[in-house]
Amino acid sequence: MPTELVLGPMVRHVSATSAAVWVQTAESATVTVRLLDAQGGTRESSSARTFAVHGHHYGLVELTGLHEATRYRYEVLVDDAVRWPETGSDLPASSLTTRSTNAPVRLAFGSCRTSVPHDAAGHLSHGVDALRTFALALADGDHGPLSAPPDLLLLLGDQVYADATSAAMQEFIAARRDITEEPGEELADYDEYAQLYRLAWSEPALRRLFSWLPTLMIFDDHDIRDDWNTSATWRRQMEATSWWHDRIVAGLGSYWVYQHLGNLSVQERAEDPLWTELQRRQRAAPDAEVDLTDAVDAFAERADEDPRSYRWSYTHPLGRSRLVVVDSRAARQLDPDDRSMLDDAELAWLDDQLTGDVEHLLVATSLPFLLPMGLHHIEALDEAMAEGRLGRRLTRVGEWLRQEMDLEHWAAFTDAFDAVARMVTEVADGRRGAPPASVLFLSGDVHFSYITEVDRRSGSRMLQLVCSPIRNPLPRALRAFAALGSHAARPAGALLSRWARIPETPWRWHGIAGPWFDNNVAVLEVRDERLRTVWLGGRVLGASHDRPELDVVADLVLDVPPAGTAHRRPLARMHPDRQRGLLARLRRRTTDRR
Repeated sequence: MPTELVLGPMVRHVSATSAAVWVQTAESATVTVRLLDAQGGTRESSSARTFAVHGHHYGLVELTGLHEATRYRYEVLVDDAVRWPETGSDLPASSLTTRSTNAPVRLAFGSCRTSVPHDAAGHLSHGVDALRTFALALADGDHGPLSAPPDLLLLLGDQVYADATSAAMQEFIAARRDITEEPGEELADYDEYAQLYRLAWSEPALRRLFSWLPTLMIFDDHDIRDDWNTSATWRRQMEATSWWHDRIVAGLGSYWVYQHLGNLSVQERAEDPLWTELQRRQRAAPDAEVDLTDAVDAFAERADEDPRSYRWSYTHPLGRSRLVVVDSRAARQLDPDDRSMLDDAELAWLDDQLTGDVEHLLVATSLPFLLPMGLHHIEALDEAMAEGRLGRRLTRVGEWLRQEMDLEHWAAFTDAFDAVARMVTEVADGRRGAPPASVLFLSGDVHFSYITEVDRRSGSRMLQLVCSPIRNPLPRALRAFAALGSHAARPAGALLSRWARIPETPWRWHGIAGPWFDNNVAVLEVRDERLRTVWLGGRVLGASHDRPELDVVADLVLDVPPAGTAHRRPLARMHPDRQRGLLARLRRRTTDRR
């Protein structure tokens, strides 16, 4: 009997002329993606043999020679049997659409998604899953206030939680090892990562979403462990455990298989050392499934020990704009005397990517480049304490605060922050080609969403857009700290920074929208020089727990002002359609009361 699909199909990197479809199968197999014509007949097809890692089977099918801005319906066959759409499903075949070099861009993004049941208990503990709710709405033809569905999904970290496992994951772990021994309820090896991804991505609505919406990803700490690479002290603490080596090898190896491989274009995959090794082995044994376990483990171990041996960052064209996705976890340089968010090689690479001559420049990094300014000062001060610049007696206090309070964003790596700020300023001032209309930082991580803007009087507009969480809300006790503490910390943090002789930040910035604490997914719509952002969540009031209603958390137009005008003014405004809808609801309520 033909083998089944375990996960997928997932449409990953899509260009104007190519696409990649990723699957996981239950057994060794040949996977075929068959493109269909209008009558349901075969238009063309591409196949790939699965490869194995630790007894799990994966296929990535590359489709090339496609036409720009064209929608292709497709089926997935495993050993010549159609496995997608699933047997007995009344759903139509999925489709993928190649990119257009001139069309508007609608980019959905967000981070931090836990995998717990979508029932009353799960909604009480973790809220409504915003991504699943959006997926259900899109399947019904409802894209909320957007003019059309998104054409790209960017997941900005914590796609899975290796250190805060669900009851279902803990049950799996307990069935195979003693959960009272280290690492306890946390993940220990590749098999457990495979199960974690299966729990996260097998939900029917998400499988349907992933089967047509191209998805890009980058990791954050919980994909590996909380505070991953926070400091040299943290690294030493982890390396002293009995389980860390196996965790990091399994975490990075599975990340390459499940997430990173699909981020790459056809050309980039052809240059990837692990993919190249897979192709070499497949040519040597074309009729057999390649077991890539040894190569994946060796690669992951090397990538952890020497971050310069591999680059997780990548770029992606967005019509006339450009997306640069930055690894802000694995590429860190943790030497206290030479500490940086990005090592020298990664900084040099980023320096090359940050150029003008594009309509908009989008820089995605899981950790916000711009925190609320008060919190930025606090983190910079804590870095000075932890690294001994304020005296040895405060070093241990600074390190304790850094780990306990998660004070390890870009603000806590001041040299790298200043270096990247200088690069971006040169782009925005037109010193690296024609300045884009805007430079946008897209981030997640902090479990509340907001928009901030850099104070500028000319050149490109600079904005930070944060969308977090998709499903893992900040405890209510911490929301007041996030909302009020950032404002209260601003004058105190600035004063303490001057007292500690911490250099002034190269920028000043201010909040223009948020914070929002809802579980949500953001959609950024780029149309010429116009920007629109919509934050979408879900609610179960008046709806079943299994099918929440789509809820608009915020709908804002971010007008780009004419060149030469001051940017420090409230340029985020409610979208007119949203404004009219709210007014109509208010009138109905007023009439009802009468």
